[in-house]
Amino acid sequence: MIDLKQEGKIGLGTAPLGNMFRDVSEEEAEAVIKAAWEHGIRYFDTAPFYGAGLAELRLGKVLSQHNRDDYVLATKVGRVIEEETEEKEGLFAYGRKNKVVDDYTAEGTLRAIEQSLERLQTDRLDYVNVHDISPDFQGDEWLAKFEEARNGAFQELARLKEKGVIEGWGIGVNRTEPIELALGMENVKLDLSLQATRYTLLDHDHALQRLMPEAEKQGVSIVVGAPYGSGVIAGGKHYEYQEAPSEVTSHVKRLTEISDRHQVSLISAALQFSAAHPAVAAVIPGTTRPERIKENIDAMHADIPDAFWQELRDKELVSPKAPLPGNN
Repeated sequence: MIDLKQEGKIGLGTAPLGNMFRDVSEEEAEAVIKAAWEHGIRYFDTAPFYGAGLAELRLGKVLSQHNRDDYVLATKVGRVIEEETEEKEGLFAYGRKNKVVDDYTAEGTLRAIEQSLERLQTDRLDYVNVHDISPDFQGDEWLAKFEEARNGAFQELARLKEKGVIEGWGIGVNRTEPIELALGMENVKLDLSLQATRYTLLDHDHALQRLMPEAEKQGVSIVVGAPYGSGVIAGGKHYEYQEAPSEVTSHVKRLTEISDRHQVSLISAALQFSAAHPAVAAVIPGTTRPERIKENIDAMHADIPDAFWQELRDKELVSPKAPLPGNN
């Protein structure tokens, strides 16, 4: 398993700092990154896709002021940012206007890394994930994109690891299938992978069937992104980066009623649940609010009574197979 050397298993996800959903000012973004540093966070996850390089630029501006040996930096490949501009829509409609091109080839991987290094103002990356080779982004073409990555990005990243250029590599996706597929391949050896949205209080049954036990068996570390379901657990309106449907908000309401009864913060429960699995190296909630950084760290260390977890078990709101804080 990867040791991220981060007390409390918490890092910073930077998708919101790429202007996800709204226009985030430079001052706001800088304040979030500085707050993370000041409160001891040393694991930072980013990607070219987040605002067409915007999150990387903002992260590099702050982190370049610190000793490179003092933090762990992860980014992703699979997207190349062009100088050409285009009209934006979707998650990063408020990001930079630069055109984003999918490219999972070996050449595209090297080009993406070169661009990321420049934006991040650093001479090296620690971990690199192959980004979004999954059905939610690639639709029916996801297996073809996966194959392109297997023959290109996978081999290039394995070569860079062997040469000592990077510490490790993996896959960064919202769905579990691509990581499961890679775990079943004899000629692919992942070091870690970012799994967003599929190991949370709201959704974890499928991941527990194969992904988590197989990752643990093979010594592959899992980084949990979007531990709040992309916001809805923390009081937001989004689930899996879209407006939360009624069945999800109803689920959150049930969780909230139980957490209120036990005087437990649902944020604490969500973070600690995702972090409790032995395969998980870190959880990386993102935010655009600097005060939320301390709240997240405090939530990771808050006391949660065993009775709370037991009630979730009894009401079948968490899987009986899920490891829980306190070994419930």
